[in-house]
Amino acid sequence: MKTQKQRMLAGELYTADDPELQADQAANQAWMDRYNAPGQDQRPALLAEHLGAVGERVTIRAPFHCDYGYNIKIGDGVFLNFGCVILDVAEVTIGEATAIGPGVQILTADHPRDPVLRRTGQETGRPIHIGANVWIGGGALILPGVTIGDDAVIGAGAVVTRDVAPGVTVVGNPARPVRARGLGS
Repeated sequence: MKTQKQRMLAGELYTADDPELQADQAANQAWMDRYNAPGQDQRPALLAEHLGAVGERVTIRAPFHCDYGYNIKIGDGVFLNFGCVILDVAEVTIGEATAIGPGVQILTADHPRDPVLRRTGQETGRPIHIGANVWIGGGALILPGVTIGDDAVIGAGAVVTRDVAPGVTVVGNPARPVRARGLGS
């Protein structure tokens, strides 16, 4: 029989109010309190201590919020601006040299569509993978299960509900590809 944490990590339905998961969230909250504290000058060390994997030259400006931290893997040279939120009930990978604007939300948490099942309080998560050298504009929402290819651009305020191919720019709600104008090939 799997624990609720094992179920969560496997992408299966789980109950978030499980004591083990609540303890993980409490530990994460204590870490976020330290990370987001005014004048904190040890942020790179705190990232390496808590996140699943952190490359070199990673900057995450406070305030930063996440569910657990251990499901987040970040490549070299990644930048997250103020106020980013990562709901990491499933794995989140962010490729090297990616820049993420302020107020971006990366949301792996998902809920059953069936209202009877949803009423049970169970939830699930689907991983999000963001490639290398991606630019995500401020206020964008990246929804569960999305993969964003290398060199893609996500416009400010976009709601990304589907995968984005490498090198493509998407904007809007829901996010849709736009054609490059006058930029040459």
